[in-house]
Amino acid sequence: MSSAQSRSGARQGLGGLICLALACTLGVYFTFAAVQGDYGMFRRVAIDAEASTLAIERDRLATELAQMQNLTQRLSDDYLDLDLLDQQTRDVLGYMRSDEIAIR
Repeated sequence: MSSAQSRSGARQGLGGLICLALACTLGVYFTFAAVQGDYGMFRRVAIDAEASTLAIERDRLATELAQMQNLTQRLSDDYLDLDLLDQQTRDVLGYMRSDEIAIR
């Protein structure tokens, strides 16, 4: 009887080790997934960094858009800024007044 008891005790010990190994393997897998998976902490940090970069870019583009809208409004038919028109004529067409001297 003692040999039968030792075999069943060995089976119970082996089963306990298998359960422990399985539990440890699952724990390591879920820990890895929580840190480096698609929804893990590292991915979250990367998404936050990208979001802040895109917010800065959005603000820069909004400022640039406001400037362009201002220039467009100043050159419209309803409101004509003569100084801006003069500046655009000089820049785009290369015009200058007869009393000016060009220095290169």
